[in-house]
Amino acid sequence: MGSDHSHSHSHGHSHDHGSDEEEFSTLSPMDARVRALETLLTERGLVDRAALDAVVERYEQEVGPHNGAQVVARAWTDPDYRAWLLEDADEAIASLGHVGRQGEHMVVVENTPEQHNMVVCTLCSCYPWPVLGLPPVWYKSPAYRAKAVIDPRGVLADFGVTLPEGTRIKVWDSTAEVRYLVLPMRPEGTEGLTEERLAELVTRDSMIGTGLALRPEEVAP
Repeated sequence: MGSDHSHSHSHGHSHDHGSDEEEFSTLSPMDARVRALETLLTERGLVDRAALDAVVERYEQEVGPHNGAQVVARAWTDPDYRAWLLEDADEAIASLGHVGRQGEHMVVVENTPEQHNMVVCTLCSCYPWPVLGLPPVWYKSPAYRAKAVIDPRGVLADFGVTLPEGTRIKVWDSTAEVRYLVLPMRPEGTEGLTEERLAELVTRDSMIGTGLALRPEEVAP
């Protein structure tokens, strides 16, 4: 695994508001407690639900994984930027206008033919919101958090990814202070593509390490 860090977490949560009574019956115990707390704080006037929705909508529609895809595509096409990104991810990412609100330190880890990187948060769901938007549900699940550590190759198989036997898999454990972004390998046959077209090949999962960048023929024109 990557660096061993203690966890001290403070997180936001995704919200899809409808009937609370109906939703509680389908939520996990943790999500149900979060929803109950949110409802209580809203009723007491301590939290503005509209403001929460606005934040969620921004990360879903304005931020999202396309910010990270822009970072990856720039690194694929600009060797100087790639070197900067690997050395000082915070500054390199900020230079493209993607600045976090949580104050976390970003680290970018590069996939190579010899090593594949995968990111997890074993104790919670720390996630690089400024470049990936909201975390997917599976990223927060206990099953993923546990299996990613003990059987990362099995996790990749669950996502339909098979790596050569000789490829090492390194798992990086995110914390409230340090967030990781995977720089996936550039697909073959993409030498003539523009940076914008390359960004279309970069998926959220490829930047977590549970997927690979798409080949051009896998993306609709």
